Amino acid sequence: MRKIALEEHFTTPELAKNYVARPTQSDALFADVERRLADFDELRLEMMDKTGIEMMVLSVTTPGVQGVSDSREAIRLARSANDFLAREVQKRPDRYAGFAHLAMQDAEVAATELERSVRELGFRGALINGQTNGHYLDEDQYVPFWERVQELDVPIYLHPGKMADHPAMFAHRPELGGPIWGWTAETAAHALRLVFGGTLTRFPKVRVILGHMGETLPFLLWRLDSRREFDLGEKLAPDARPSAIIRRSIAITTSGVCDPVALAAAIQALGEDNVMFSVDYPYEDPQIAADFIESAPIGEKVRAKVCHGNAERLLRL
Repeated sequence: MRKIALEEHFTTPELAKNYVARPTQSDALFADVERRLADFDELRLEMMDKTGIEMMVLSVTTPGVQGVSDSREAIRLARSANDFLAREVQKRPDRYAGFAHLAMQDAEVAATELERSVRELGFRGALINGQTNGHYLDEDQYVPFWERVQELDVPIYLHPGKMADHPAMFAHRPELGGPIWGWTAETAAHALRLVFGGTLTRFPKVRVILGHMGETLPFLLWRLDSRREFDLGEKLAPDARPSAIIRRSIAITTSGVCDPVALAAAIQALGEDNVMFSVDYPYEDPQIAADFIESAPIGEKVRAKVCHGNAERLLRL
């Protein structure tokens, strides 16, 4: 079955120097990741053809400009990365699409760059690599950004990035602070800030995408509702419950979680229209991801939605 993959990464020569996270202790593995991040031709296309991935929606790998402290430099690098990606997409518009890279150091500039990327470069939304210099997207300073997102009607992929601090729970266990657990906890909490902070209620047409089978949130919906009502000491209206906001505003991808049990649970929790296939290339094996989605015990109509239909609808591909 043909597939569209949404969480597939690249880097630019400038960003590769300082703004690519190293999520592995293996020198050989990281060297291969670096090589594949910079490739748009033989390696990537060969892999796509082999695994039945018809299209990749490409995005700057973490942390990108979210790791830049100087706002002017972040703005310059983000715009340059978007122009770079647009040139690659124009070479093969039938195989590649793009998510904008945004300097969230300045919400107004980020909104303007998102609009340029969508209207002029043809991108399908944006991917943001977590917090930016300790600031999260539910803060008041980002209201102008979310206004523009809702106006443009494009999704925002909230992707893991560097943690803003290093909690004591990760002391002497550096592996826990990365993609094994810390990035999931950070991204899930970031998404919940958008839920509990009111961003997704104030902007009900905004759609956020979470990778890695929803960063555990699909499996916690009942508890989120229960503990929120306990915290407030009152019953919430059905459409005001965290679970309702998540089901309405958040879609997820399978990136990095090739587990049929988790897939079935996510579809049951969020609905078959809110789950999409992805790989997390080049950090995960595309063949494993392709074999997983082809053999998962779900109906063929649902498989078609997950593999390509939901992405086509949400991203207007």
